[in-house]
Formats: sequence, C-alpha cells, structure tokens
Amino acid sequence: MNNILIDSSVWIEYFRGNKNFLFVNDLIVTNVLCTNELILTELLPFILYKKEFDLSDLLCSIRKLKMTINWEELCSFQLINIKNGNNTVGIPDLMIAQNCRQNKCKLLSCDKHFRVFAKFLPLEVYNYPI
Repeated sequence: MNNILIDSSVWIEYFRGNKNFLFVNDLIVTNVLCTNELILTELLPFILYKKEFDLSDLLCSIRKLKMTINWEELCSFQLINIKNGNNTVGIPDLMIAQNCRQNKCKLLSCDKHFRVFAKFLPLEVYNYPI
C-alpha cells in the first residue's frame, strides 16, 4: 500500500470519535501513515492547549514528510484551479497537495476541494469507506 498523508480534517473527525473514521485504526496498524510539519502545526496547538500530551507524542512519532516548497509550482497549481472555476483553495492546501506529489503518496482528507482539484492537478486522493 502507498503511503497516506492524513490531513488535519480527518484527524479531527477521528479524534472526535466519528464512527465513519474508525478505518483510520487500520491505517495506523499497517503503518502507512505519514504527516508533515504543516499538518502538525494545525493540530498540535489545540492538543497541547487541552494538555493531551500523549496524543501530541503519538502524532509527533508518525513519519514526517519533508516539505520542499516550490513556489512557482504552487502558483501554477493555483492558476489551474482558477481556470477551472475553483478559486477558493488556500495556499496551505496547495502546499499539502504539492507535498503528496513530491513524496508519491495519497492524500486522505474530508475537504471536498481536494477531490475537485485532483481532477486536474497531480494529486492522488485516498478513497475512504464512507
């Protein structure tokens, strides 16, 4: 199985105990998960604020993908989005897509715009059982 980068939107649903995201347990067991500093930066402040130190340690133990920002490529990704009528994608999400492409991994996200721009950008989205 390919590596799977789990977006913060999925982690949030998983931590809330959303039954639709119990399949993440299987991904954890098979050790195919990875993260990056951007996703951790989105999640960790809230986790640390709630003093969930074990959870913080667990997330930080997941393999981290190196992020190499190619600004010209991000600009071209955004231009492609705009040309396709998808002008609401934020730069952090484009960075996540770029990180997946660079590391040849799939993205697991609840955010529907990833599925939309995966139709015309080099991004492989993990299809989950919901």
